[in-house]
Amino acid sequence: MRMRWTLLILALGVSSFGHARSIADEFMDAMGASMSKMQEGMTSAHMSGGVDHDFATMMIPHHQGAIDMAKAELSFGKDPVMRRLAQEILVDQQSEIDAMQLWLGKTQQPDAKKE
Repeated sequence: MRMRWTLLILALGVSSFGHARSIADEFMDAMGASMSKMQEGMTSAHMSGGVDHDFATMMIPHHQGAIDMAKAELSFGKDPVMRRLAQEILVDQQSEIDAMQLWLGKTQQPDAKKE
C-alpha cells in the first residue's frame, strides 16, 4: 500500500511527457487557479444596483485573488523583496476584505432606484 501511494505521488509530479514538473510550472498553475477563482467570484457576485454595495461585493473576490497569488509567491518565490511584498499583500488585502465584509454586514442592500 505504501508503495502505491509513493507511485501516485511521483506520478502527480510528472508531466504527461515524463518530465518532472518545474517550480515555475507549479507556480504558474497556482497563479492560473488564483486568477480563475477570482474571475469566477467577481462575475458571480450578487449585484444590487447600489454602487457602494456592488463595489465591495466585487472587490472581495478581487482581493482574495491577490491573497491567493501572494501565497503562491510565498510557496515558490525566493527573492526576499518579493516575499516581503507578498506578505504585506496578505495582511493588507485581508484587512480590506474584513472591512468590506463588516460594511456589507452593517449595510442594507440599497434599492438601485433610490441611488
